[in-house]
Amino acid sequence: MNDLTRSRSGSRPEGRRLPSYLDLIEDELRRRGGGGGGAKKPPPPAKAGILSVARSAGAGTAFSRASGNNAVVVKVLSYGAGAASARNVLAYQSKEEKAHDQDGREVTDLSATERSWEREFGNRKGSKDVLRLTYELEPTDREQVARALSSLASDGFRDVGDTDRTYAFSVSEGVKGHSRLILALVIAHEKRDRADRGGQNRIPAEIDHVHAIDARVDKALRMEAITPVSRYPIEFSSGPKGFTAALHAMQRGGAEVTLSTKTQIEERPGRSGRYQRGVTRRETTTSDHKQLTAEGKIVGVLMQTRQPRDFMHLLLSGPANVDRDQFILAGRDFLREQFFGHRYAYAVHNRNDLDKHPHLHVIVGLRNSSGRMLNPNIRDFTEWRTRFAEKARERGIAIDRQKRVERAGPPPVKRWEWEIFRRMGATAPNNVVEKVISKLRDTPTAPRLEEARQRLDQSRRSVGRVIQMLEGIARDRTAPSTARELSHDLSIGLQREYRRLETAVSEGRDPTREKGEEHMLRSTPISTAQAKAAKEALATTATSVAAKIVNPTDRLLFEQATKIIGKVVGLQLDSRVVKNRERGEPSRGKRPSDGLETKSAVGRDHIAEQGVVNKSSNNRSVDASRIGRSNAEHDRAETDRPDRERPKAQQRNREMPKSIKLRPPQEKERDRSR
Repeated sequence: MNDLTRSRSGSRPEGRRLPSYLDLIEDELRRRGGGGGGAKKPPPPAKAGILSVARSAGAGTAFSRASGNNAVVVKVLSYGAGAASARNVLAYQSKEEKAHDQDGREVTDLSATERSWEREFGNRKGSKDVLRLTYELEPTDREQVARALSSLASDGFRDVGDTDRTYAFSVSEGVKGHSRLILALVIAHEKRDRADRGGQNRIPAEIDHVHAIDARVDKALRMEAITPVSRYPIEFSSGPKGFTAALHAMQRGGAEVTLSTKTQIEERPGRSGRYQRGVTRRETTTSDHKQLTAEGKIVGVLMQTRQPRDFMHLLLSGPANVDRDQFILAGRDFLREQFFGHRYAYAVHNRNDLDKHPHLHVIVGLRNSSGRMLNPNIRDFTEWRTRFAEKARERGIAIDRQKRVERAGPPPVKRWEWEIFRRMGATAPNNVVEKVISKLRDTPTAPRLEEARQRLDQSRRSVGRVIQMLEGIARDRTAPSTARELSHDLSIGLQREYRRLETAVSEGRDPTREKGEEHMLRSTPISTAQAKAAKEALATTATSVAAKIVNPTDRLLFEQATKIIGKVVGLQLDSRVVKNRERGEPSRGKRPSDGLETKSAVGRDHIAEQGVVNKSSNNRSVDASRIGRSNAEHDRAETDRPDRERPKAQQRNREMPKSIKLRPPQEKERDRSR
């Protein structure tokens, strides 16, 4: 491993070492002059206007998400087959409220609904992944049968060279003193590992192929002097669960079951095991029910089944601060339009828990009334997100159609994509390579669509309105001075934070990992009346500004932003009131302390509320002239005194400065952070 890669992975644990493909990338960069020990070359200049827009779009996405403009969530949780599975989903849906079907009726009787869904699935055909052959043999020894099947497996069950298939058998007592042989053969494609996406080794479940397998089994038995007497009808099983059920069915009369497979788990110290197809076979002979179940699950991991899908379990999620009733109506409108002709049922979760995200669980039958099968892909999911976002915005819910690649962060990488990248390296698909490299290097992906630019402009307008409102309060001479000071500080801090996050995104850094700066806020103690007046001033101004916004989405974003500002203001003012109480707030009916009769704006608010005339101002020239007049009056008073007191007065004047500064009394606990 080269030095550059080692420096990157030095802080990572040993179990998360970077794949070796990075070595090839860094070598290629050094060969081209882009890496090594020299100075790092600047990136090539991008086309004017494109890179800046993409970076700004990333910032727009981040601020759109932060301001409450949530990304719409429409995803498939699972697919299912059979009426029993549909009943389980319906029962989970109805754990909080009754589900509603496509006609708006409540689903009250799950048994009746299960029978109704079963009629919908009546015409489907299950996946045929496991072939079961049953023979009546002349009385024979189990060891002879094992040798015959082992010889056939080394030669091939269907064709010569087909030696990787998993099979299991059991020999029990049959009728009329015969021996009964039950053979289960996996005819589905068994993958090399979990990243294998091939399917060339699958044997079609057709009568010709079944006859060919039966002929080879019959020949192998007769070569070991075993004579088949009769055959039972063939049976098929579907998927990993069907294979496990076939193993359990072989335990007829407590017979032992022998499983022969090349599927195994590679042990890795400190990490989870890896499922893969080995070179040599391993055999397990047991009559333990639990051990057979465990072995069936191991084989089922690498079995590529083609189990049909009868329904899908869909999730529609919304933000936590959404109107629950409007969200449910938007989901109902989307389902009626998108899945017209399909049977479906939906139910809401977290309707009354306002701290959690409300979401709809939907079960949708994939076959419509015309017999057409729904097979959703990535384009369908994109279309569903767009349509659901439109229905939500019609109801006044601020959510956007947004994909992961439009967010300012690296895309998530699935486990099978890691495996493909680790094993195939440069020969892996380009989209997989880009996702893994972006995840390893923590490279955020910027939005690429026009909608992201629109969201950026919308977020900028919302932040600009908030800053403009705060600056307006700070300049308003009729507003309480506490509100003016706090608005001035908040507007400066908000502008700095906005510029800081935009700079982080433009330089390719993840804004969520940026450490925020500390901005100055006032800490001078205030009274309860001052805090109340400041809160009312901010709330009144925010209400008046929101009423002038015509666009409902912009108005909703502004209201959400001002709600956050209101929380910050409330915490700040309450902390200052507590400090004032610790210092000893004057009781009602008594004259406030002289410490409030100062030039601070906070003192002026309190004096005005107590009915005391304040002689200070924000104009220093006026204060200086008033102080000068006070000094002149003081000097005239000194000249009128008797001669015997003049020397002492002159000595005192020599020790005192010519100007007097009005200051509050010095106290031990006075806060000097201003």
